Amino acid sequence: MGDVSEIFDMGRKTLQAVERRLDLSRREYLQFCATLAVTMGLPKGADAAVAKAIETAQRPSVIWLHFQECTGCSESLLRAEHPTLEKLILDVISLDYHETLMAAAGHQAEAARKDAMKAHKGKYILVVEGAIPVKDNGNYCKIGGHKAIDLVKECAADAAAVIAIGSCASWGGMPSTGPNPTGASSVGEVLGKPVVTIPGCPPNPYNFLATVVHFLTFGKLPDVDKQGRPKFAYSRLIHENCERRAHFDAGRFAMEFGDAGHRQGYCLYKLGCKGPETYANCSTLGFGDAGENNWPVGCGHPCIGCSEQGVGFTKPIHQVAKMLNIAPPLQYARIVEEQGQGASFASAAALAALAGAAAGAAVMLTRNLGLSHAAEEAERAKADSKTDGQAKG
Repeated sequence: MGDVSEIFDMGRKTLQAVERRLDLSRREYLQFCATLAVTMGLPKGADAAVAKAIETAQRPSVIWLHFQECTGCSESLLRAEHPTLEKLILDVISLDYHETLMAAAGHQAEAARKDAMKAHKGKYILVVEGAIPVKDNGNYCKIGGHKAIDLVKECAADAAAVIAIGSCASWGGMPSTGPNPTGASSVGEVLGKPVVTIPGCPPNPYNFLATVVHFLTFGKLPDVDKQGRPKFAYSRLIHENCERRAHFDAGRFAMEFGDAGHRQGYCLYKLGCKGPETYANCSTLGFGDAGENNWPVGCGHPCIGCSEQGVGFTKPIHQVAKMLNIAPPLQYARIVEEQGQGASFASAAALAALAGAAAGAAVMLTRNLGLSHAAEEAERAKADSKTDGQAKG
């Protein structure tokens, strides 16, 4: 995997060059490599391999396409701090085509895409942001005179890897909600083959960055689940590592926005939190380097399941989630029980009266049941004697 001690060799010219190139101190650079290694769930010593790959490997060419989306995934990437975007696209990867970030426009932008595809045939990474409309022959989205459905097929043909970033590209996202008039579809559906998906609205930028660096380090994409999601980021339910999980286990729930439980950080399950049925690492990897609580639940709003197909943009936001691993009981003991008091004479007398009435009712019920049984036996005997008389006649 690599020897981390090599990284601290003060005489390594490559490391010094990286420090100057990325404008990062040695400590910050090593923290960046370690963060990526931990994010990907790699074993001890993997940070050395990540650092070596960034130092020596050729920057991968990236072609980034936009279709039916809000550009939120790119906006999320803009807010990455380790490294910042300009260091990422100029020193870690080579972002050769991105409609929003590139300076070129019009025919110059199209030429840049064509040139990058030709120069890096079979080696570039294709990133797709946004759903792809397929209804009415795909006429609902065109870029540079090309329909989205044709453009993605053309760019994917010679790509070394295809990554769908965001829920729209991963499974259709918000554009695919019913009645879906444009036939918004995922990248995998349009290409007819599995692709790496990084769902979320938007996803954490480090999930994308870690995926690219994994490809850069090991020459292959990370292990994925059946939906094509990297296992290092989407193998656990949000609920399992939520900072409010202890309140869930103790039965402490916010019942309304702004109530006492909500103000004290209680579990948001009963307000519709979809964390119990959504796979993502939002609860363990903060957004925008603003702290671990910088995500919806940390800010006091239920998770809407934006990264999970069939949950996000499908189920009502405040509908109670389906528990995939454990279901809470209908009732819990109160958090603070009232102090008990001895019974007063009046309450004891009232209880005795109720008990007496209950006992009297039981006696009458028994008596009535007995009378009913006796009457029933008499009727049966009368019917039998009548039957016998008819037989003798």
